[in-house]
Amino acid sequence: MTLENFTLFTDFVFLGLSGRQGVQQGLFVFFFLIYGLTLIANLEMVLLIQQDPKLHTPMYYFLSNLSICDICYSSKVSPKLLADFLSEQKRIAYNLCAVQMYFWGVFADVECLMLAIMAYDRYVAICNPLLYTIAMSKEVRMQHVAVAYVVGLVDSAIHTCCTFRLSFCNSNVIKHLFCDIPPLLALSCSDTFISEIVMFTFIGCVVGCSIVTVLLSYCYIIVTICRMKSTEGRCKAFSTCVSHLMAVAIFHRTPLFMYFRPSSSYSMDKIASFFYTVVIPMLNPLIYSLRNKDVMGTLKKAISISKWLG
Repeated sequence: MTLENFTLFTDFVFLGLSGRQGVQQGLFVFFFLIYGLTLIANLEMVLLIQQDPKLHTPMYYFLSNLSICDICYSSKVSPKLLADFLSEQKRIAYNLCAVQMYFWGVFADVECLMLAIMAYDRYVAICNPLLYTIAMSKEVRMQHVAVAYVVGLVDSAIHTCCTFRLSFCNSNVIKHLFCDIPPLLALSCSDTFISEIVMFTFIGCVVGCSIVTVLLSYCYIIVTICRMKSTEGRCKAFSTCVSHLMAVAIFHRTPLFMYFRPSSSYSMDKIASFFYTVVIPMLNPLIYSLRNKDVMGTLKKAISISKWLG
């Protein structure tokens, strides 16, 4: 067996955000609150959409799937991160590191593609309203979501295999918060050229397709909105798109910064990763609920019913 296919370590050690015990405990409380809010907000979004028949539309079907993805996406990193804050040695087994990378990559891809699907949904609803029922039937919606998961499963498998075929023989200390591609490539003592090309190519395709779909959809949407004679109609159409545009803008900025750079500059990405994996899944349901009259109306109704029952 050659060195290129062999690793001298059975586990990895995360460098974390801070080595001081007092700071670690404070970070634990901070991250615990954010993760708790992420779970509550996304679960609440899913339950509200399921309970209210008015929200049983394609747009809210995709929004419900986005919330489920956010829960899974955050849960592949946050529990281990919280445990590390209370542990002196932030270790993860070699195989578990690969598992964490794989499933985190799956849900990251699904989230990226789901935002593109939601942009296309808004395009059909605003630009081709007469065809909306057919173009976004139940079968078509399920197919869109299934394709997003298939792409995520395959794409993440390619990245995980390309990363863990490398050797890690100089150090097992990952200067990061979790097992991600860039810090592991920076840690490897093998030639990472092929792995980097694969990363740039496949992540570029997923992110690029998502961004292009969003941009094209909203170009047509803006043109259609500008042609509307009714001011009320323009405002209503625009209001349904603002929340989604905010979510897209927040989500896509970080992966572009994280992955499309040379490996020599991968060492200072912990803050960006924290925002990408912990904060964004918390923000999505807040962005969509606070700016959505239908969701807020359902939420107020649910609160009123619970008070009346209480």
